[in-house]
Amino acid sequence: MPTVAPDTPENPENPWSYSLRLPHDPRAAAIARTTLRAVLARHDMRELSDPATLVTSEMVTNAYRHTTGPAEMRIRAVEEGRLRVSIWDTNPDIPPPFDKPPALFDRSAAIAEAAANTEATYGRGLLIVRICADNWGGYALADELFGVSGKLLWFELAPTPCDAFDIAA
Repeated sequence: MPTVAPDTPENPENPWSYSLRLPHDPRAAAIARTTLRAVLARHDMRELSDPATLVTSEMVTNAYRHTTGPAEMRIRAVEEGRLRVSIWDTNPDIPPPFDKPPALFDRSAAIAEAAANTEATYGRGLLIVRICADNWGGYALADELFGVSGKLLWFELAPTPCDAFDIAA
């Protein structure tokens, strides 16, 4: 019987993916963070843990605040050293910046915007995506054969530092 080798530093060609269904519950973001940290530690991607948990937490929190249904998180390796996290929820509205690809200087503009709004106490979650993520996107899901609808938002990270930790506190 054939077996599949695990994704290890010795066998990086074997991609991996994990999914977690999240109920509409205020504790969902904390559970998503804990799960994400465990997955990244197991796959020797600890350097992405802080920015990935920060952005994921913001996205799961938005899913909770702007929907009344469940959400789902998917974590996967997309290429060597890169991570993609996707969040599905039941609201079909795609917020900026997910409605278009990142612009060339978007990270710099987002850092300047954050510096100008240091007193803000809410509404900075998607700004954090613009600062931390290397790529992002989203698309609406129409009613499908099995009743899947809403939207899917995703972001990617490469092993680089994130400048958002000072503004997120």
